[in-house]
Amino acid sequence: MSIERRDMDDGTRRGANALLARAAVADVRADARLRVAIDDFFLVETARLDDRTRVAMAAVLGDLALGIEAALRRYAARLLAARDAAALAATLNAEAPATLERLVGAGLVRDPDLMRELFGRVRQDLLADALPSDAPDDPDRASLLPRLAQQGDSVVAASAIALLSAESRRRVPPAPGQPSSSDLPAELHHRLVWWIAAALRERFADSAGEALSLLDRALAEAALRSIAAHDEGDRLEATALRLAAALDPQANELPGLLVESLADRRLSLFVALLAHALGLDYGDAREIVLDPGGERLWLLLRALELDRESIARIGLALSEADPRRDIDRFAEGLDAIVAVTPDTARHALAPLLLHRDYRAALVALARQQDRVR
Repeated sequence: MSIERRDMDDGTRRGANALLARAAVADVRADARLRVAIDDFFLVETARLDDRTRVAMAAVLGDLALGIEAALRRYAARLLAARDAAALAATLNAEAPATLERLVGAGLVRDPDLMRELFGRVRQDLLADALPSDAPDDPDRASLLPRLAQQGDSVVAASAIALLSAESRRRVPPAPGQPSSSDLPAELHHRLVWWIAAALRERFADSAGEALSLLDRALAEAALRSIAAHDEGDRLEATALRLAAALDPQANELPGLLVESLADRRLSLFVALLAHALGLDYGDAREIVLDPGGERLWLLLRALELDRESIARIGLALSEADPRRDIDRFAEGLDAIVAVTPDTARHALAPLLLHRDYRAALVALARQQDRVR
């Protein structure tokens, strides 16, 4: 590399201008990094993501985007090949996936509804994996879900088998080339499909040239096909709710089922049983269960008239699985929890039974009030 002084030519000037432009952008990036670092520094510890959650979220987001992108590309390329746009079809199939980076850069995946669902899913899976697996009192007795799958009640048995299948699909990725499900609520799946279709259009528009209208049509048809094929009734959360409804446990049956579902590490069923018992949305019940503070969960359990022993066993299992929970504080507060009457607990939880959009509006107003203060 020469460092001797040379006369400037047009190429040198263009290089200098490009360097100045990159430096200006770098200055903006440095300022953005500083703002992020400041925000991170002042985050309270309880609000900061731990490494396991961060890694799991990245994996879930990556798998979702990759699965949807692959399906859209594959079908759009097939349509283009049949419509005399073979070169564009080949280009669509050849390039490496990159839509997630574009969606992140555009800020689209910061969507609160999408992130709420994914954070809930990831944290539920991590907590379920960490739950202690208690040995049954009767070693010859099958664990909860397999036992329910063999029930004489065909509705319960079918629902239990469906939940076992949904858990397997959620945890075991499909083989290469096999169709994958986003396992998202329908509205969120639709939103993500259209985002990815738009990102693909943006990425391949230059390659399409005069065939851009064909690309638009193919991507739109591929997106509509993905949306039509999506069945949110197959989601893990939906199957867990169906099983809870099929069981429809009475007040004297519910404590045992709740305790056993945790002992069997079936957190989705535990959440679904709570949601069914109080008429809550699954997402709301999951949020209550995952909250390391636990205050709303203890009220919910008292609203369902659970006794001291059942609450203690549930609290212990969750505390062993989640290092953020203070087991000593829970033990010290157990008497106070049990002292809350079911009627008082139900009254305190009444706002959770309001319509979700109504509650979101109330929260937004409260947040704005805090800013004014």
